[in-house]
Amino acid sequence: MKKFLLAVASVVLGSASVHAADLAAQYTKAPVMAPAYNWTGFYVGGNVGGQWGSADLNTSTVWTPAGYFATSSVPAIGTVGAQGANSSSVTGGFTAGYNWQVNHAVLGLEGDINYFGFKGSASGSAVYPCCAPTAFTVSSQVSADWLATIRGRIGFLAAPTWLLYATGGAAIAEVKGNFNFTDTFSAATESAAIRDTRVGWTAGVGTEYAFGGGWSLKAEYLYVDLGRSTATSTNLVTFAGTAPSPSNVYTHSVDLKSNIVRVGVNYKFGGPVVARY
Repeated sequence: MKKFLLAVASVVLGSASVHAADLAAQYTKAPVMAPAYNWTGFYVGGNVGGQWGSADLNTSTVWTPAGYFATSSVPAIGTVGAQGANSSSVTGGFTAGYNWQVNHAVLGLEGDINYFGFKGSASGSAVYPCCAPTAFTVSSQVSADWLATIRGRIGFLAAPTWLLYATGGAAIAEVKGNFNFTDTFSAATESAAIRDTRVGWTAGVGTEYAFGGGWSLKAEYLYVDLGRSTATSTNLVTFAGTAPSPSNVYTHSVDLKSNIVRVGVNYKFGGPVVARY
């Protein structure tokens, strides 16, 4: 009997040992933690794209009893002087900014300076209503070589490395305008220039994709409104430069707007990395 019980115990203990070994063989390690991208940090980059826009150019004068113009000439000059110029060009420049990531939201401040390349001109002529067939001509030119922006950004993460954002802030550019008036009645001439560093506004949307090592690619659209720059002149000279007419004050203005589409690459320095499973 004792031998029988010993044999049964041996079988039971052996089976338990084999079962325990099977359990040990099925053990798997916990997954290794992988770093998740975090957008927080300072970055620099470059961009290239294109702009297309328009400028409203205006030239007008006033009637005075002692002035050069007939009463009907003043509105005619204003009509011809209401001109428009279109522009399109390649743009490109440099960007710097800082992002703060809060959960799935990314807040940022970004600045850039770019070659703008805005340039346009317009010209128009008409017969004096009072004095046909004599006529007058108004010519206008506008340009803005560079554009800088200082903007806030607010976005959300469609994926850990894919950011969708809206942006807006100040737009700064030096707007230049040149204006000329001539006529065939007495070889009258007038001219004026505008040189104005304008602070306007800009707003747009964009997307940015981080692809490793701090690098990211972005695509962006911006609308830019630099507002109106105005200058006056009293340098109308008539009868082939022999008779100044300062009472006929001229007003000239430029109102410039543009659309910008561009792509860019950024590099982010440092910033925290959080762990995920």
